[in-house]
Amino acid sequence: MRTQVAIIGSGPAGLLLGQLLTNAGIDNIILERSSKAHVLSRIRAGVLEEGTAAMLDEAGVGARMHREGLPHDGFDLTFDNRRHRVDLHGLTGGKRVMVYGQTEVTHDLMDGREALGAVSVYEAADVRPHGFDTDHPFLTYEKDGVTHRVDCDFIAGCDGYHGIARRSVPQAAIETFERVYPFGWLGIIADVPPVGHELIYANHPRGFALCSMRSTTRSRYYVQITAEERVEDWPDARFWDEVRRRLPDETAQSMATGPSVEKSVAPIRSFVAEPMRFGRLFLAGDAAHIVPPTGAKGLNLAASDVRYLFDGFREFYIEKSAAGLDAYSQKALARVWKAERFSWWMTNTMHRFPDQGAFGQKIQHAELDYLFQSRAALTMLAENYVGLPF
Repeated sequence: MRTQVAIIGSGPAGLLLGQLLTNAGIDNIILERSSKAHVLSRIRAGVLEEGTAAMLDEAGVGARMHREGLPHDGFDLTFDNRRHRVDLHGLTGGKRVMVYGQTEVTHDLMDGREALGAVSVYEAADVRPHGFDTDHPFLTYEKDGVTHRVDCDFIAGCDGYHGIARRSVPQAAIETFERVYPFGWLGIIADVPPVGHELIYANHPRGFALCSMRSTTRSRYYVQITAEERVEDWPDARFWDEVRRRLPDETAQSMATGPSVEKSVAPIRSFVAEPMRFGRLFLAGDAAHIVPPTGAKGLNLAASDVRYLFDGFREFYIEKSAAGLDAYSQKALARVWKAERFSWWMTNTMHRFPDQGAFGQKIQHAELDYLFQSRAALTMLAENYVGLPF
């Protein structure tokens, strides 16, 4: 097979890139090692920046998001048994975020791709990129016991942190930066109404908690746990009791509970790989970077990578210029590191650390207290939360 852009991975990054390329008349194929059902079963983030929502509209798949998504003009931070609202809309000149699950984004992009007749190969085993340091890169993969080859102009590695794209790069050509946090998030989904109409981030002596939602009838809750704890350690009753302890009294009393639909533990880490281009291989999304979920930046960073990468491909094929592709890594990483900084700040401000001590807790309290006495500090938080410009 011959194509212009071969994409590894059918998560949101790969699917969004493929949709934009197909709409622009640029031929592409997506290879995915998992089944379509498995990809759609992944439970991930659910807060979209305005820029991400606009890209879904540009890709022609935003209609259901606007029908079913929940626009949010702010969110709450709680500490000292008090609840404070961050007015995103007022602090950023009218910007907001959209609460719409990543699973739904993936579903919409898959449906859009099928409607356009673009090619996706699921359960493609042993995908391997070759020759990306030459002018003639290609991919190989196995399907139903047969080895296939895809010749292409470029390869887009959108296959996540554990994917083959980044691992195919020679070690000497890539530098990685990582911080692993000494705790995780235990998250559950339950078919109960959310405790508030916007997200609630809680700082508490027992640890961090987050009250989120997927709809007006489905809630998503998280609590900070130690790195050693497992899902089996947390029956539903213990989880709900712990969430209540970490919320202001009035909020805890109004919270509805019910059996969990899904329950999982997510480790918390920061990770960046530099550069994000190696010859004719480009990395995008989790293949190149991971952020703590505290700042709601993971999916949005993947979308911003796609913004720069798609613009580069469009310039290359339509305007006959390689300038966008040559600038891709530098542009993407500048935004990545700003998001890493914000996610690091949110994580350090809202969580309890094992070695924090009494002094560290006082500093954390002072940080939160100052935040709500300074419009400038709140504006910094709001600008980053709604998403910096591309």
